[in-house]
Amino acid sequence: MIQLQYIHHIAIICKDYGRSKKFYTEVLGLEIIREVYRKERKSYKLDLSLNGNYIIELFSFPSPPDRVSRPEAVGLRHLAFSVKNLEECIYHLNEHEVAAEPVRVDEFTGKRFTFIADPDDLPIEFYEE
Repeated sequence: MIQLQYIHHIAIICKDYGRSKKFYTEVLGLEIIREVYRKERKSYKLDLSLNGNYIIELFSFPSPPDRVSRPEAVGLRHLAFSVKNLEECIYHLNEHEVAAEPVRVDEFTGKRFTFIADPDDLPIEFYEE
């Protein structure tokens, strides 16, 4: 049996690198570990951390196809981040002109959550702990 330890990182391909870099660093507050330009691929690679843990690899590629988001397609459904206070999270998002969906309640845990879309329409969930 494979002994998995934890999720190492999540890779995201974006259409507009500057816009996505700003969203993930300035809006979500992820920290830059390293940023490189891979000339042979005409691609940026941005490694991002959350609370000191490597979490997201943000890539740019020339002319990537759009992601199917709605209706929901097979594959990765969304990213989910834990937050302490959902109202404060939503307020911060609104300050950055990012609209959150109406707050819902998880029918099994009773916890509240909401969704937003990143610049490429990737669904991101904020789950109140």
